[in-house]
Formats: sequence, C-alpha cells, structure tokens
Amino acid sequence: MSIAEIESYRLSRRGFLNAAALGAASIAVSACVTTGPAPVEPPPPPTYVEPPLPDYATMYAAVSDGGFDLPAIPFEKIDPQFLRQIVPDPTGQKPGTIIVDTTGHHLYLVRPGGQAIRYGVGLGRAGFEWSGDAVVQWKQKWPKWTPPDEMIARQPELKPYSADNGGMPGGLKNPLGARALYLFQGNVDTLYRLHGSPEWKSIGKSVSSGCVRLMNQDIIDLYDRVPSKSPVIVTADVNQPMVATANRRAIPIDAGVPDGSILLGPLKEITNSIF
Repeated sequence: MSIAEIESYRLSRRGFLNAAALGAASIAVSACVTTGPAPVEPPPPPTYVEPPLPDYATMYAAVSDGGFDLPAIPFEKIDPQFLRQIVPDPTGQKPGTIIVDTTGHHLYLVRPGGQAIRYGVGLGRAGFEWSGDAVVQWKQKWPKWTPPDEMIARQPELKPYSADNGGMPGGLKNPLGARALYLFQGNVDTLYRLHGSPEWKSIGKSVSSGCVRLMNQDIIDLYDRVPSKSPVIVTADVNQPMVATANRRAIPIDAGVPDGSILLGPLKEITNSIF
C-alpha cells in the first residue's frame, strides 16, 4: 500500500470515529429531552381573605327588623376598639368558634385565614363570673323574656311579665334585645346568653345585670353568621381558655329554660337585676 493510500485510510478512519462519537453524543442528549411540555407546578391555594365590612355609618345605621325600628347608634361616641372590625385572630381556635374575652370586653368570631371578626361587649355579673366551653343550642330573634318567680319576689314590678302573664314579648324594651344565643353544655342549659341591648353606653364595661351584651346591630350580625351548635369559649385570657369546674344552682333566667337548670361555672351572687 502506498503512503498516500495509508494517509487516506487514516483520515477516513478518523472521520468515521469522530462521526460515531458525535452520533452517540446526540443520542445521549436526545435521551434527556422529553418530547412533551414541561410539567407545571400547581399554584398554591389562595389565602382566604375576609370580605371587608361596611363603614361604621352603615353598620350602625337605623334599621327596621322584625317589625321594630332600631335607632342608629352614635358610633362616634364609642371607643373604636369596641366597634365591629376584622382583626388578626389572637385565639388560635378553629374557624367558626366564638371566644368571649371577659378581660378585654371583646367577642371574637374566628374566620378562616387567621382572621377574626371582633365585637365589643358589655358584661354583667353572670357574664363576668362564668367561664367555660359551650355550644350555641338555641337562637331566637326578638326573644321573649320571662322573669322567674324568685326574681319577681324581689322586684314586684316585674309581675306583669311573669310566666302566668305570658312573659315580656320581644321588643325594643326587652332586656334580651334583638337576638339571643342560648349556650348549653351537652343538654344542660348554662343560663349563659349572648344577647342584644339598646344600652350602647354599657359596651366595654361591666354592669350590674346581664351576661354578655352586644349592641343590637352587632348581635344581629353575629346571629346571621353563627349556626346552631357553634362552639363557644368564655375566658379571661384568649390565649388560655378555661374550663368551668364549679356547678351551682341558679334560678331560671328566661322563657324556655327548664326549672332547676344548673349554672355551669361559679356564680358568687344571683343577680336581682333584669338579665
């Protein structure tokens, strides 16, 4: 074989090997490439944002409800912390839970997304001295109020509203206000109420009568948001809910509460005032 033929052979062989190497590399690269579109990561679920509340003038405007005309509430005269508002949830409870903070005079309705709707409340002796867990067993619009015989004996002026006389019908002067939520533990009435009141000046304060009172416009709003069987926690510290341990007999408070109901929680003194 001549020198020229040998060189030609070497060049041809080198070209063949280079071509083979390039082909193998192409196959390796093509094996790493998918033929379909690249997978798309699903977007994270949207964070729940509570719909904004109306402005205060709208929330606390005069309203006709159930045949009654509720007057407007002068919200400008009330400490802003006690007006209805959306706040970060300080309780850590599951959405739908109601928490009454007796120290701060606030009621929280826990919402999804780490938020809560906060209402200002006024507390009476029964509301201030009771703590524990319960559920909303009854809900009533413009509830009837029937003072028990023991209360009428102390306040004879209440006799027209006795059970024999049919109780006090719902209305603007009824001490239970526009709505009442009745709290039970199991099948036992706690005699504890979340209820309305026309006495807006008592919100944020502890007064002589009542349990937990909200402004009528606020209790209407809460009533519409809360289904029956909603859990309720009443505590002096929103971060450390307490469980009632003391049972004490108390007189029935209003119509529909069985005689001999047990007040679950300490009651130092049965109030002589209207609930």
